[in-house]
Amino acid sequence: MKRLLLAALTSAVLLSPAGFSAGAASRPPNLVIILADDLGYGDLGCYGHPSIRTPNLDRMAAEGLRFTDFYSTAEVCTPSRAALLTGRYPIRSGMCHDRFRVLRRNSTGGLPADEITLPEKLKEAGYATGMVGKWHLGVFAIKPEFHPRRRGFGFYLGLPHSNDMDPDPSAPKGAPARLDQQASWWRAPLFRNEALMEQPADQTKLTGRYTEEAVRFIRENRRRPFFLYFAHSFPHVPLFASGSFSGNSARGLYGDVVEELDWSVGQILNTLRKEGLDKNTLVFFTSDNGPWLTQGEAGGSAGLLRDGKGSTYEGGMRVPGLAWWPGKIKPGTVTRELACQLDLFPTCLALAGVELPKARVFDGFDLAPVLFGKGASPREVFFYYRGTQLYAVRKGPFKAHLITRQAYGADEPMKHDPPLLFHLPHDPSERFNVSANHPAVVADLMQEVAKHRATVVPVKSQLEEVATTK
Repeated sequence: MKRLLLAALTSAVLLSPAGFSAGAASRPPNLVIILADDLGYGDLGCYGHPSIRTPNLDRMAAEGLRFTDFYSTAEVCTPSRAALLTGRYPIRSGMCHDRFRVLRRNSTGGLPADEITLPEKLKEAGYATGMVGKWHLGVFAIKPEFHPRRRGFGFYLGLPHSNDMDPDPSAPKGAPARLDQQASWWRAPLFRNEALMEQPADQTKLTGRYTEEAVRFIRENRRRPFFLYFAHSFPHVPLFASGSFSGNSARGLYGDVVEELDWSVGQILNTLRKEGLDKNTLVFFTSDNGPWLTQGEAGGSAGLLRDGKGSTYEGGMRVPGLAWWPGKIKPGTVTRELACQLDLFPTCLALAGVELPKARVFDGFDLAPVLFGKGASPREVFFYYRGTQLYAVRKGPFKAHLITRQAYGADEPMKHDPPLLFHLPHDPSERFNVSANHPAVVADLMQEVAKHRATVVPVKSQLEEVATTK
């Protein structure tokens, strides 16, 4: 009887909020990925922005690790998100297209069923899996098989695609670039699981509603390992901020929106602290691509980096990367190691004790050595794709451009033979071509390109657009 009473008391202590953190170390870590939409490399205080206030993200960097050379895997959102959740370049899954570079609201394509997603593998390992925010990997109102809950997520709340993709007929052409947004112009549909909750969604409340659901998911699953993918809809245009943030930022409406995202991150981190989960949770913050510079004041900043969203110059694909895990990641770490969103897939699986699936090519690497101060990044090379075309390659400090093109506009792709070569630490703005000074470096980079291309088997694009709806 005494033995039974002791066992019951022990279970009660481990399951109580006060005692839970003591037992948390014996279970796999919780994993949280927070993804902004179109946030630029230079848009946060900890990355040098002079007027946007981001105290929570700045604290996250101060308490954790900040990457200076972290990349999205594509220059626009759909292929970037596919790569993050599969650990594979979009060219391998068909989630890229030279003309239709993102899925539209009337697209019938989506993430192929034979692609293995991060939430699928974590769910198999006993994780609770939830997603809040922008999906953009298949319009599930047209084809239900593309719903997040068919791809490993147990819970979903959010928009199926970008927040500008359901314009009202009254919206003027080019309206996303305007700062004087009218809520009536936009009819974004908000779903909870498979149910349409609201259309049009009130986008002034979107960040707050997302955050409330993310906090609820954490609290409801605090007694088991969980994976939360929190994919914000902002600061993609059209821009909306809630009443508490509207008109407060020195950067104007764009700053209001980013400062509300910063508040949201603070709510997530504070919830983890209050629930005693912070010592057993990795939180990673990043952006799906660079800033949409053609939107004027409604777009962000890439800082010193050249160009922005839609481009394979640094401003289009180098993005913020912050990792936070109190007690595991040394506070105040700044790393110049090369890393990208492809690496989140194998890193999360390794932390969860899950082996990478066999018999397929993965392009990511386990970042544990960098996160925990044990060594250099295993990533030596990074490839820059625009659609199905390989535009550039980076190895060490050097980047070679095989093809260049403006992010948006009527210019044609320009091929370079020999490639343009930039020394990124010396020249982050990619102004000075040094290929003539480093022929051996150019040759080495071209060998890396040849080796990579030998692993790529062309597949049919999943992004072809079919006008099934108006």
